[in-house]
Amino acid sequence: MSYLSRENVDLPDGVWTKIDAAVVETARRLLTGRRFLPVYGPLGIGTESIPVDTAGAPEEISKDGLTVTKGRVFREIPLIYNDFQLLSRDLEYSVKTGQPASFTSVMSAAELCAINEDKMIYFGSTALGYEGLLTAKGSQKISRKDWKTGENAFSDVASGIELLAEKNLYGPYALILSPDLAVELERLQPSTGLLEIDRVGKLVNKHIYVAPVLGKKKALLVSADAGSMDLVIGQDMITAYLEQKDLNHYFRILETILLRIKRKEAIVVFE
Repeated sequence: MSYLSRENVDLPDGVWTKIDAAVVETARRLLTGRRFLPVYGPLGIGTESIPVDTAGAPEEISKDGLTVTKGRVFREIPLIYNDFQLLSRDLEYSVKTGQPASFTSVMSAAELCAINEDKMIYFGSTALGYEGLLTAKGSQKISRKDWKTGENAFSDVASGIELLAEKNLYGPYALILSPDLAVELERLQPSTGLLEIDRVGKLVNKHIYVAPVLGKKKALLVSADAGSMDLVIGQDMITAYLEQKDLNHYFRILETILLRIKRKEAIVVFE
C-alpha cells in the first residue's frame, strides 16, 4: 500500500486527475513565497529533517575520536495539510449524466494549504520554534516612511538595497508587499509621468510580489539567492485518500516544507 492510499478507492474515471489539477492550479494562483525563493527538492515524503547551515563553510571539530560539524543544526520539515470530502451522490450523478462534478471543496482545501505555506514562510511558528522572513532575529530593519507621499517608497527601498550591498548581498532582490502598501504605490509620481510602483520596480528588476497573508502595512526586501535562503520541499502539495464514511469520500491535501534562512542579514524588514 502506498503512502497516499489512492489504490484503496475506486473513483470514477478522471476524478483523481481533476483533483490534482484543481490543487495545482489553486496553489499556483495563491502562493507567493515560491515565486522568489530558490526551491530545494522535492526530497520525498520520507525526508523528515534536513541540515541548516549558517553562512560560511561549516567547520568540523574532532575530539576523543569523535567528529561533529560546528554551525550546523538539523530541523524537522513541518507538514501542512487540510481535509475535504466529495459526496458519493455527486460523483454518481456526474457519472450518470455526464455533468462535471463540483470540486469547490478541493479548491477550498488547497487554498488553506497555500495560505498556511505562505504564513509559515513569512511568520514561521513561534509555538513550534520556526522563524519566518518577518520574524527572524538578526534581520535588518528600516523605519518605513509614509509611502503614500513623495518619493518615500523609492528612497526606503533604495536604502534597503544599500544595506544589503554593504553585506555583500547583491541579489536577486525581491520586494514583498501587503496589498494595502501595493495600492499606495499605484500612483503617478509628479514630474516623472511614472507610477511609483514602476519606479520602485526598477530597483528590484520588477521582482515585486503582493502577499495577502502579510495583512496590512508590512513590507520586506530580501536578497533571495540560494546562499542566503531557500525553500526546502519534502513532499510537494498532493492529495491522499483517507476513508469512506457515511458513503462519502474523505481526502487530505498535504505537503512538507521548510524555510531555511542561511544569512539573516539578507532580509530587510520595513517597520
